Amino acid sequence: MVLEIALVDVQAGREADFVAAYAAGRHLLATTDGCRSVRMTRGVESPSRFVLLVEWDSVDAHEQNFRATDRYLRWRELIGPYFAAPPVVEHFVDLPT
Repeated sequence: MVLEIALVDVQAGREADFVAAYAAGRHLLATTDGCRSVRMTRGVESPSRFVLLVEWDSVDAHEQNFRATDRYLRWRELIGPYFAAPPVVEHFVDLPT
């Protein structure tokens, strides 16, 4: 399992529109093969900053099943207009315990 973390800065004053667009498009992520969970959080001190947390079976599941498909294009059409800058996206794995 890998965790995708996307740091998303939204244009000031457009946060409610971004939240609505995310709600409308969340299913595009959540129903993708290889997606285990989707969660969006919002900054308390920085309310224009959001963090998207997506658990994937693998990086390939993210890249091949989502980013390389029309699902991703529709997702970006919904939420992209509200970005203040391109999101910073990275993948993480748990350390052994």
